[in-house]
Amino acid sequence: MGNGTPLGRVRGLGSAREGTHHWIVQRITAIGNLLAGGFLIASLLLLPDLSHATLREWIAGPMSATAMALLVVTTFWHAKLGLQVLIEDYVHAPGNKVAVLLALNIAAVAGIAFGLFAIGKMALGGAA
Repeated sequence: MGNGTPLGRVRGLGSAREGTHHWIVQRITAIGNLLAGGFLIASLLLLPDLSHATLREWIAGPMSATAMALLVVTTFWHAKLGLQVLIEDYVHAPGNKVAVLLALNIAAVAGIAFGLFAIGKMALGGAA
């Protein structure tokens, strides 16, 4: 009663037809991580020093703040996608799976929100 048998097709045990989209989005976020991470490393290497004042001045620039915001978003999104696959593959009890996926989504959104808040506070000159 596998995917190829008539009974398997009737029961709907075949492909969910969502794996390709998930795979493509994970690759896009990986590329975004590489680009934004490369920008971060190159920028830090080009700074005269790594003092707090220099880093605050650097992140106050629109290009730097935007790149760091994209790095935060793509990193958390990429991690969420990867962990989602692990949860779907290894957590078998439906109630547990829903609970863990919900916790994962909340953690990812919270991480993105915290990261963007911190970048915004530094870029806009909030109190230290």
